[in-house]
Amino acid sequence: MQAQEDFEGGEGVGGEGLDERRMREAIRAAREAAGRGEVPVGAVVVGDGGDVLAVAGNRTRSDCDPTAHAEIVALREAARRSGNYRLTGAVVYSTIEPCAMCAGALVQARVRRLVYGAPDARAGAVRSVFRICDESSLNHRMELTAGVLEAECRALMQEFFRERRRRRDEE
Repeated sequence: MQAQEDFEGGEGVGGEGLDERRMREAIRAAREAAGRGEVPVGAVVVGDGGDVLAVAGNRTRSDCDPTAHAEIVALREAARRSGNYRLTGAVVYSTIEPCAMCAGALVQARVRRLVYGAPDARAGAVRSVFRICDESSLNHRMELTAGVLEAECRALMQEFFRERRRRRDEE
């Protein structure tokens, strides 16, 4: 089991904290999603003991499912693996600020902490457009950490959409 300091993002092997290492796992999942033609968003769910419960990338196109965002897919798998839909000690890592649907699911799952990379000025529901994860009128609020590997997460999205526009313009 990892030390609490390391679990909370303290320095780990190579001077990189656990938050950064877990976000790199989410970035890998996002890149795999992009390889399938999905918007490159990745998510990792870590249980309260520090074990990775789920890693997922977007699957909306692959599964023909509008709810198959990386965070939702990862929450479903983590709940299945833990045997409980409430993930009260879990930390969720997402490459981009979650949308309203995903933020709502994080609240419903009673996630302890959300760590995300890049903000989403158009659809972000954590701080950018809405504030679902710490809304006082809801029955659960979580700890929030924004900006972990933000530049890398932002670049991944920008490259994906730049390439998509380039292909569209060529057609």
